[in-house]
Amino acid sequence: MHTTPLTLLTIVAEAILKDRLIDELTRAGSKGYTLFECEGSGSRHRRVSELLGANIKLETIVSAAVADKLLEVLAVEYFPQFAVIAYLSPVSVIRGEKYV
Repeated sequence: MHTTPLTLLTIVAEAILKDRLIDELTRAGSKGYTLFECEGSGSRHRRVSELLGANIKLETIVSAAVADKLLEVLAVEYFPQFAVIAYLSPVSVIRGEKYV
């Protein structure tokens, strides 16, 4: 079966950023995303809905160029001010034309 190599971008952030981050994905060229509510602990301490508000996890499958563009926006606009992490994973997808 033929697959297309693409990039999975995962963003974990404060829930208050949900709409802004979805707009960033769309502007950068993402064709879709999956959204989860989540909680956890990290360098900015434990974030659970009762204490500091919920977290979200956004996943999108994009080209390497779109992933780089989004990471740049996150690094400049979000990392300094908000509890946000992002990471990339290589993926191979069927029907790759749906993602680019």
